Amino acid sequence: MLLLAMKVIRNKYALTEGGIHALIWAMLLFLPYLVSTSANDYKLGPIPGLFFTISGFIHMGIFYSNAFFFYPRLWNRQYWWLYIPAAMLLLFASFQLKYHILAFWFPDVLKDMTAYKFIFGPSVGIFFVSVIYRRVADKIRFEKEKEKRRTEQLSTELKFLRSQISPHFLFNVLTNLVSLARKKSDQLESSLIMLSELMRYMLYDTQGRKVSVVKEIEYLKSYIELQKLRFGSEVVVTVMMETEAETEYYTIEPMLLIPFVENAFKHGVNYLSDPQIDIQLSVKEGQLTFDVMNRFDADTVTGKDENSGIGLSNVRTRLDLLYRHKHTLLIRDENGIFHITLTLVLT
Repeated sequence: MLLLAMKVIRNKYALTEGGIHALIWAMLLFLPYLVSTSANDYKLGPIPGLFFTISGFIHMGIFYSNAFFFYPRLWNRQYWWLYIPAAMLLLFASFQLKYHILAFWFPDVLKDMTAYKFIFGPSVGIFFVSVIYRRVADKIRFEKEKEKRRTEQLSTELKFLRSQISPHFLFNVLTNLVSLARKKSDQLESSLIMLSELMRYMLYDTQGRKVSVVKEIEYLKSYIELQKLRFGSEVVVTVMMETEAETEYYTIEPMLLIPFVENAFKHGVNYLSDPQIDIQLSVKEGQLTFDVMNRFDADTVTGKDENSGIGLSNVRTRLDLLYRHKHTLLIRDENGIFHITLTLVLT
C-alpha cells in the first residue's frame, strides 16, 4: 500500500497539494491499524494505537500552525524575536496536551519511562519538518514566480522583436517593387500577388507561436522568387534545399531565416560587377542547417545607413532567447565573401 501511495504522489497530475497532504496524514493516522493487531491493542512499541492516532491530530496542529502561521508571519519579519517563544509555547502546549491525555486514558503508559521519548519526541520532529516544508515550499513558489516573470518578459521581448522584423521586411520588399514599377516590368503584378501571400503569412500564421518548418521554407522560397523577379539575370542566385519526410512534424520560430537572405540581397547585389548569392538549406535527423553566401563590397557596406543591421541583430537576439545551447551561428566575411552558417536543433 505504501509503494502504491508513493507512486500516486509522484504523479503530479494525479493529486493536488491538498490531496497529497491528506494522503500522507491518513497513512500516519491509520498506521497502527495497518501494521499491528487488535490482540496487541494496535500498539506500536509501547504506544497504544488510539493514542498514536490522537497524537497524529496534535502533530497536524503543530505542523500547520507553524508552517502556515507562525513561521511565515514572524520569521524574517520585524517580529522575528517573537518566533522563538511562540515556537516554544507551541511545543509546550503539545507536551501538556499529550500528558493529560495519557494521564486520563492511558495511565499505564506513563509508568514506562522508555515510552516518553516516543511520546514527546515526535512533536519536536514534526516541528522541524514543518520548518523545512515551509522553506522548501517558499523556495518552490519563488522559483515558479521567477520563471513566470521570465516567461512573461520573454514573451514581451519576442512580440517586440517580431513586430520589429515585419516593418523591416516590408520596407525591403516594397523597395523591390518600386524598382519593378520604375522598369514598367510585366512582373509587377505577379510580384504583388506574391507579396500578398507573404503578408498573409506574416499577419495570420506567425502571431504568438512557432510555425511548421515546411511553411517557413515555403515562405523563404517565395521571398527568393520575389527577389529573382526583381533582379532577373542580373544576379546569379543558386538555391538548394533538401528536407526529410519528418520535416513536416518540426516547428521553428517564424521569420527566423529570412534576415540572412535579406542581408545577402541587400549587400550582395549593388555595385558589384558579377553578383552571386548561394543559399543552401537542409533538414536531417531533426537538425536544420542553413548556409548563405554572397559577394560584397566592403566600402559600400560601410556606407549603409545605421539601420541596415537590424535584421541580423534581431535574429541573433531571438536565437539566444529561444534556442540557447541548441544552435550555432557562424558569420564570416573574408576576401569580399560574406558567409553565414546556422545549425539549429528542431523541435
